[in-house]
Amino acid sequence: MIDPPAGLRPPRRPAAPTTGRQVVVFAEDDNADVDWSAAGITDVADSRDFTAGRVSAQTLREASATVFARLGIAVVSAAPDQVGALRAARRPVLSVSPELVHHVLREDPSAYVRGYRDGVTDLAGRLGGSGGGGGGEAPAPPVFEDTPAATWGVQAVQASTSPFSGAGIRVAVLDTGLDLAHPDFAGRTVVAESFVTGVPSAQDGHGHGTHCVGTACGPRVPPAGPRYGVASEAEIYVGKVLSDEGSGDDGGILAGIDWAVANGCAVVSMSLGADVAEAHPPYSAAGRRALQQGSLIVAAAGNNADRENGEFGFVGAPANSVEILAVGALDSRLATAWFSARSLPVPGGEVDVAGPGVDVLSTWPMPDRYNTISGTSMATPHVAGLAALWAQATGRRGYELWATLTQASRRLAEPSVDVGSGLVLAPQEGAGTA
Repeated sequence: MIDPPAGLRPPRRPAAPTTGRQVVVFAEDDNADVDWSAAGITDVADSRDFTAGRVSAQTLREASATVFARLGIAVVSAAPDQVGALRAARRPVLSVSPELVHHVLREDPSAYVRGYRDGVTDLAGRLGGSGGGGGGEAPAPPVFEDTPAATWGVQAVQASTSPFSGAGIRVAVLDTGLDLAHPDFAGRTVVAESFVTGVPSAQDGHGHGTHCVGTACGPRVPPAGPRYGVASEAEIYVGKVLSDEGSGDDGGILAGIDWAVANGCAVVSMSLGADVAEAHPPYSAAGRRALQQGSLIVAAAGNNADRENGEFGFVGAPANSVEILAVGALDSRLATAWFSARSLPVPGGEVDVAGPGVDVLSTWPMPDRYNTISGTSMATPHVAGLAALWAQATGRRGYELWATLTQASRRLAEPSVDVGSGLVLAPQEGAGTA
C-alpha cells in the first residue's frame, strides 16, 4: 500500500472515545422484523411509538435497544459478541460499530491570530506575484467586512440580495440547543427538544448552538446590530444533542436526525464531530436514508488543520460520510481558513462546499446576546440556511437539493480539496423558474 502524500496524511490522534454501546445498521427492508431474541434482548423501544418521532434520552439510556425506524438504525446496550447474534436474524445486519462521542468543533483563538496573519501575508504575496503556484490568472477576491446592514458572511453568500427567506422550509439545527428566551427569535416558529440525558429542555447553556441557529435562521432585520442570519423566515427545529459541556453520543445525535426526518425538515445542520478519519457506518446509512426521505444533512468538515505549520488535517465524522454534505470554512478574503480540514482521497473524505467561517457574528445566550467566533461550525449553518433558500426557490429536496447547492457554488482560486465546489451562493430573482 502506497502512503498518501504528507499534505493528505491525517495526523496521528488518539482514538475517539466510545460509550460501550453498539450502533447497528440494518438492511433496507421494511417488511422484515428484527429477531431481538437471538441476541437475548427483550426491552426494545421504537421511534415510531413516540409522539412526533421524539425518542427521549431517558429511553435511550433505559432500553436495551432503541430503534430509529426511519433510519434503519438501532443503538444497543450489549456486548459486541451478543450483538453479533443479530447477524443471523431475519433482517440482515449491514454493520455493527461502537458508539462514538462527538463534540462541538473548537479552534484555538490564540493560534487563529497567527494563522490569519500568515494566511493574509501569503495571500497578498500570491496575488502580488511573489508567491508560487498561483499563475496570476485569477482576479483578486473581494474583501468582505461587517457593515451596519449585514455581516460579511451574509454579504459574501449574497443572502442580503436574495428575494427568498426560507419561508415554509423546516431547518433542524442539532447542537447544544438554543437560548429559548433570546429576543431575536421572539415571534418565530421554534420547535425545540432535548436528546441529552438528564436535560429536559433544549435551553443552551453553552452558546455554540445558539450561534449556529442564528447564522442559519436569524432575522432579516435584527432588533440590534447587522443582519447575521441567512434563512430569516425558516421554521426552526432545535435538537439539543450536545450537553452544555459540548459533547454527545451517537445515540442522541441519531435520535435528533430521526426526529428531524419525522418532522419533515428539509435541512439538518450539524456543527459537531469526532476526529475520526474513517467514515462511521451509522452516519452513512442515516445520511442516505434521510436523503431518500427529502432531508439533506449538512455537517462541519472539522477544525483539525494547522496550515501555518503545514498540517492540513482531514474531514472527520460524521461529515466524512459520502451521503452527508461536508462544509469547509473561508475567511473574509475567501481564502481557506487556517484550521479548516482538507479532503482525503477516500470516498466520503471530501470537502463538498465552503462557507464563511472566520470572525462570524451571530447570536449568543443572554445577557451577551451576540458573539463573534470562528470554525467550520460557523460555515455549516451558512450553508444550511442557503439550502433552505434554495429549497424554497426551487421546491427541490434531498439529492436534488444537494446537486443544486454544488451547482450554485462560486468557484474559488483555492484548491478543490479545501473548498470543494466553492462558496455556496443564495438564489436570486428568477432562480425558482430556472
